Amino acid sequence: MPCCDLTGISRVEIGESVRGEDVYIIQSGCGEINDNLMEMLIMINACKGASAQRVTAVIPCFPYSRQDKKDKSRAPISAKLVANMLSVSGADHIITMDLHASQIQGFFDIPVDNLFAEPAVLKWIRENIEDWHNCVIVSPDAGGAKRVTSIADQLNVEFALIHKERKRANEVDSMVLVGDVKDKVAILVDDMADTCGTICFAAEKLTKAGASKVYAILTHGIFSGQAISRINAAKFEAVVITNTIPQDDHMAQCSKIKLIDISIILAEAIRRTHNGESVSFLFRNVPM
Repeated sequence: MPCCDLTGISRVEIGESVRGEDVYIIQSGCGEINDNLMEMLIMINACKGASAQRVTAVIPCFPYSRQDKKDKSRAPISAKLVANMLSVSGADHIITMDLHASQIQGFFDIPVDNLFAEPAVLKWIRENIEDWHNCVIVSPDAGGAKRVTSIADQLNVEFALIHKERKRANEVDSMVLVGDVKDKVAILVDDMADTCGTICFAAEKLTKAGASKVYAILTHGIFSGQAISRINAAKFEAVVITNTIPQDDHMAQCSKIKLIDISIILAEAIRRTHNGESVSFLFRNVPM
């Protein structure tokens, strides 16, 4: 049981024996991220110290995943630091979802299963958008081109992308749409939304380009700062997110936010790794 004392230091007590057990510790990179990360590291170390056979950290939203490269002088590669901390604490295996950059897997010297929300996204599109046959899958930046082309190919529809230029972090200067969305349903797909400036700017761009409806589908809905008010003011039919991060408060503030439950995917990944089965089935399928 994790807790904090009066000095704010995390303390962990494992309430029952884990000797020889296969332990799974679930903690997403959200809320008080630094506190939650430290709590998870201490729990992993406590379980290893209590002779657990294997400890797997299940991290639906990997913390510091955006800081995955040295994009300016003296900038830290914090995702690599987090990877080192997890390894040193004693983690034997990592399960996560939609890493911001796939190369983060290479930061680890232990196995990493990077699950994809894509199968659940495809299922939601087919079940909830009536005219999805007349849609265009749109990437809000060039970095997401591979993601949207994969979804577009499986739906057999067109794709487009938006080239954006930033003045500084979290602030978009200009956008250029590459592709035709006139009289079509535009579905923005991205892995993460923080302040939502990009997707709201993109929605406005798509509407001006003649899109009949605009949806946004995101894996990790961080929604910091003015994100919710921006979504409420934007011309979205719906902003669809997964629950890699708890979303109850955000959904109460914005009726446009819809949820895709990915708990069944994580649960099946845990079952398969525990039984020594292949996890690759989950890369293309949603377990029933």
